[in-house]
Amino acid sequence: MSHSNPQLAHRFVLALAISLLVFLVEFVGGLWTGSLSLLSDSAHVFLDFFALGLSYIALRVAALPPDDRHTYGWHRLEVFAALANAMTLLGVTIAIFYEAWERLGSPTPIHSVEMLLIAVVGLGANLATARLLHEHRGDLNTRSAFLHVVGDALASVGVIAGGIVIWLTGWYVVDPLISALIGVIILAGSWRLLRSSLHILFEGTPEGITIGDVAQVMGTVPGVLEVHDLHLWSICSGYPALSAHVLVAEARTAQMSALKQTLAERFGIQHTTIQFETTNCGQGTTVWQNGSQGEG
Repeated sequence: MSHSNPQLAHRFVLALAISLLVFLVEFVGGLWTGSLSLLSDSAHVFLDFFALGLSYIALRVAALPPDDRHTYGWHRLEVFAALANAMTLLGVTIAIFYEAWERLGSPTPIHSVEMLLIAVVGLGANLATARLLHEHRGDLNTRSAFLHVVGDALASVGVIAGGIVIWLTGWYVVDPLISALIGVIILAGSWRLLRSSLHILFEGTPEGITIGDVAQVMGTVPGVLEVHDLHLWSICSGYPALSAHVLVAEARTAQMSALKQTLAERFGIQHTTIQFETTNCGQGTTVWQNGSQGEG
């Protein structure tokens, strides 16, 4: 897992430094040029910095070993970090929409050339940050930070396009329109993060895995007669867990090893709790039976 990856931690530190620098440049530049879209982009960059900071903290804390009070360790902290990122994004989106609506009624003159140059610098920095995180975006925490940066890169493209239009035509109304577009980008990203985070916190089935498929694969292990009371959830992103009752004619160590190996190879499920039974205990729903599929 990436939680203990020192290379990823180093890349987070570099990304934090880049994001902070870009925020300062765009914020001061937005005040100087009078561009709402540039100020909106600086707000998005600040959220990048906030997201990266939370993700970095979660990365370090999640690597702490389990203890008597937290037997799974601190892996769930990354999910809470992603949830916090999503909520802050929603709040900033509302502020951007409000200010854009106000400016549509009374467009403000903008220094378009300066705005354009600052946006180009911001885009280059965002692309550099996205490059740092790209290969590690498999877990939810890193993906949340990566989506922040990618969304801001798209926003920078919008600011650049708006700067060119204003420079060529003098249509200052383009600036709040670009700001609203940035708000839509932020809103879409925050919704995805919110949905993924809550799905894990409510112990939903890991994405890309279904109960029926897992039960059928477990049924391919010789000696397995039935699978019931099967539960799948995620401790954090990329860390699926399983518990199940398995009916067998005779409990054997080789069967347990085969089940664990099969689950790890087919679904990446490393954390399993399997109870062998020679008589159905009556708990939970039967998901798979030898010769037929259960109720699901």
